[in-house]
This record gives sequence, structure tokens and C-alpha cells, in this order.
Amino acid sequence: MAKAIDPQASIAALFGTRVRKLREAAGLTQTEVGARTHVVGSRITQIERATGAKPTLELTRALDRELVADDLLIDLWPYVYREAYPDWSQAFIAYSARAAVIREYSSHAVPGLLQTPEYARALLSMGHSLRDAEHLEERVAARLDRQVRLTGPDRPELWIILDEAVLRRPVGGSAVMRGQLKKLLRMAEEPNITVQVLPFDQGAHGALAGSLTVLVLPDGIQVAYTEGAHHGQLTEEPEEVERFVLTYDHLRAMALPPLMSLELIRSVLEVDYRGSRVPSRSDRRRLAQQQLQQRGGRQLRAGGGRIPRRRPGP
Repeated sequence: MAKAIDPQASIAALFGTRVRKLREAAGLTQTEVGARTHVVGSRITQIERATGAKPTLELTRALDRELVADDLLIDLWPYVYREAYPDWSQAFIAYSARAAVIREYSSHAVPGLLQTPEYARALLSMGHSLRDAEHLEERVAARLDRQVRLTGPDRPELWIILDEAVLRRPVGGSAVMRGQLKKLLRMAEEPNITVQVLPFDQGAHGALAGSLTVLVLPDGIQVAYTEGAHHGQLTEEPEEVERFVLTYDHLRAMALPPLMSLELIRSVLEVDYRGSRVPSRSDRRRLAQQQLQQRGGRQLRAGGGRIPRRRPGP
């Protein structure tokens, strides 16, 4: 008999222990639970032992339903997925979940709170710590789960500043970028969300090294978070946080106003990422001129008029 895991070792271990107890109470084997949730029995073994990849949200819902957990497993799932992030970002995610105001500058990619599933998948597939395809889907699901707060009753005020490079870099290809830019435009219509773009022509600034986020908690306390490709740092010391707040204010002043920013996003969407089957206005005008010229040439070669129809003989 396998040694029982300690449910206090991690949230994943607690989740696995609950699954095992519910399964045993239902009188089911791991193979039978796997068949009901459309996975192999060894996958259930991994979950119960807190080994291998963490369960996806879809699998968690299936387990909750089949084991009659009354949403217990679903409620645990977001906490399990916080462990899917590196240690240096877990504290930031915990603060973000409570923040009343989120101010973020992103230098390289669309922030996770506004990403489409396709964009998130393309971006996260580049991670050096990625184990396999299932791990990728776990990361994507965890990231998308954080977006629920933007439409909930306690939704925060979100102010996003995007470097122009974020719009121009074709993450995932043109189709993915079209969907992502359309989502930015759509989300910017929400009353609690503001999007600005920092154009290239503004030159150097105080956050060139990476991204910056300032969080305002419900009690008014502010924390700052800076992040590079493979590292992050949470700052809670008030004096240091104030310096980051000042940096963010400078970025906001340098960026285009919100309405001009949205116009730039629309322009990039139409010019850089238009669909291959949808020609631009200039392309349509040029095509129409070519067709007129070709039609005129055919008429000249035919003598400039219609060929008379031969009348039938008497």
C-alpha cells in the first residue's frame, strides 16, 4: 500500500488527499474514476500523490462532479494553481487577488489580465521551466483564471500602459495578434479599465529593464512588483514603493492619452495584422484600377465596340 501523503505539505497534497478520501467514500478505484473523467487511472494516482502535472480546471470540475464534492475541489483549484508559478511570483499573485487598484506597465507582452487564451499559450510555450504540453495548459488555465476578477463584484480599477513594442511583436502570428488587439480594444470599453500606449518616439525611460506593477490594497497600502524574463521582485518598503509610484506616474505622462492610444491600437490592427483575405483600402483601390485598365484593354483589342450580331438569312 502506498504511503499516505501529508496534506499539510502543499496545497496540491491537500487537494490529492481530498480526492482520495472522496474516491474511497464513493467505493471507486482510481481506474474507475479515470474512466468517468476521461483520463487514465495513473493520472488519478498522480493527483492523489501530488506528483506530476497539476489537474486542469476541466479535470477538476469532472472530479468534483463524479465524486459529489459539492464544489470543494473547484474551490481549492485556484490555490493549487498558484503553486504552478515560480516562488518569486506567488506573493505578487496573492496581493493582486486583493488589490483595489492595479497599475501596470508592460514592456514586452500584453499583461496576463488582458491576454486571450491563444496569446497566453503562445507566450507561455516559450518558458524555460515548461515540462510538457499538459504543464503548458496548466499555466494557461491558471493565467486565465485570474481574469475572472475583472468582471466580478469586487473588480479592481485596472490601468495598463503598453510599450509600443507589445503591439508590434507578433506573438503567435498574425491571427493570434488580431484576436489579442481586438480584446484590448474591447476591454478598454469597460469603465474600470484604462489602456495607454507608450510610443517608441518617447525614447528612454525609467522602466526599460522590464515591467512594473503598483498595487493598491483595500487598506490603502501600496506594493510594487518588477519583473524580467526569469525573475521578479516584490517591494513592500514604503519609501522604495514610492519611488516606483513616481516612475509609473512619469510613464503615464509620457504615454499617449487613452483615446489616442486606442486609435494607435486600431491602426496597428489594420496595418500590421489585417487578415490575408481582407485587403486594405489602398489594396482594394489599386485592384479596382487594374480591373478597369484590363477591361479597357480588352475593349480596344476588340475594336472599341461591340461585335455586331449576324442577322439570320431570309
